[in-house]
Amino acid sequence: MIARNEDAGGGINAKRFVAVMPEDQPREYISTFNKFQVKLPDNPLRYSATPNADVSDGVWGESGINTDNVAMSSTETEFTNTTMLGLDPLVPDGIGEEAMLTVTLPYIHSAREGVKRLGAFVTKYGTCESNGIAFSDSDEVWYFETVGGHHWAAERIPDDSYAVAPNQTGIQEIDFNDPEHYMYSDDLKEFAEKNHLNKGRKGFNFRDIFGEDTQADHYYNTPRVWYGQKMFNPEIEQDPESRTMPFTRVADHLISVEDIAFFLSSHYQGTDFDPYGKTGTEESRLRYRPIGMNRNQEMHILQIRPGFPAEHAAIHWLAEGVNEFNAPVPFFANCTDTPDNFKNTPLRTTTESFYWLNKLVAMLADPFFAEHDLEAMFAVSESRKFGFANGRAAVATADAEFKNISADKVTDWHNQVNEKIANTITENVKDLLHQLVLMRAEKMVPTFEKGGEL
Repeated sequence: MIARNEDAGGGINAKRFVAVMPEDQPREYISTFNKFQVKLPDNPLRYSATPNADVSDGVWGESGINTDNVAMSSTETEFTNTTMLGLDPLVPDGIGEEAMLTVTLPYIHSAREGVKRLGAFVTKYGTCESNGIAFSDSDEVWYFETVGGHHWAAERIPDDSYAVAPNQTGIQEIDFNDPEHYMYSDDLKEFAEKNHLNKGRKGFNFRDIFGEDTQADHYYNTPRVWYGQKMFNPEIEQDPESRTMPFTRVADHLISVEDIAFFLSSHYQGTDFDPYGKTGTEESRLRYRPIGMNRNQEMHILQIRPGFPAEHAAIHWLAEGVNEFNAPVPFFANCTDTPDNFKNTPLRTTTESFYWLNKLVAMLADPFFAEHDLEAMFAVSESRKFGFANGRAAVATADAEFKNISADKVTDWHNQVNEKIANTITENVKDLLHQLVLMRAEKMVPTFEKGGEL
């Protein structure tokens, strides 16, 4: 599983969920974001994606799974230190997050191949920003990071481990004699040696050599690593502001979809840093950047299940809106279409769009959470539990039915399964919205409890 939150610069950046057919894939990509341009092969695979509703400033495909069961998540902005940026500047019209999924995912047949294809793009065209990208297939998970304009490295995440990656460089020691677990731009080591970038007395710590470590990181980034590792390794005591927390750890338990969704919706619950909390101080509750926050647009958990036939192994779990108040919907990725209220997202608020429906819920629920209104908090909790339970039930039911579906009917059947679970969870979210409207109506400022009508 690989998973991410896509956060926008502001509170609203409407998203869609689509299945991109080979005939709809461009043969030349020209970015409306920064004019990055590249010719593409003639044999793209079908793939799922979560592009912007408004593509006038770029596609921003961000997350998806192709028909060879390779998943890609490309939503993570990172930052290279100023020394490296001076020596290898960013390239304004180079490849960026906006284009990465569209020009990479339809053409790769393994996670390892994804690293090589994207690495070749960064080396040849340069990149306009620093990013962290995840690839996975049924056997491997790779994490890829760019530094400067033309350099990169990728690490295979150990099979028994997890990684937490906020908006900062994460990869640590690179073993240049272990191509099974590390890949990198051809001149990475020589470039660092030539420019005396490695301050360590031994080893090659990619994070320390190329990453940033500013005071802002200790409030914006490292606390998120701390909370994730606190969830998955509660036995380990660490400083929320430490820059030396390891990139990968072995969790004290096997990690589930629900664990990941809870982490990606978390806001330091149970600590003095919870903005909705009652403990700590006003300062501590606002000290750190939470993971679940107003700028969440979509959360994806891309699951490739090794124990299932290839045509039924991939699930693109998707939540939209603000993650404290939602639950991910499981979509079988081997589909040729997506439900109307997921693929059609207008730029104007409407309850007929899943994205906007969830944003409306968040707008109403947030003040209730700030007020510690237990009735409203319970309603949100029950709605989320319903979403998780029904998502799991839909997957279990489909797994049981799959053995009776002929091979030539699988994609159409997946379309139907996806439509059914989307409808169920959509109605649940509409019910929650209605409950919150009724509760909020009783809390309006201009009100008067006693007296007759005028």
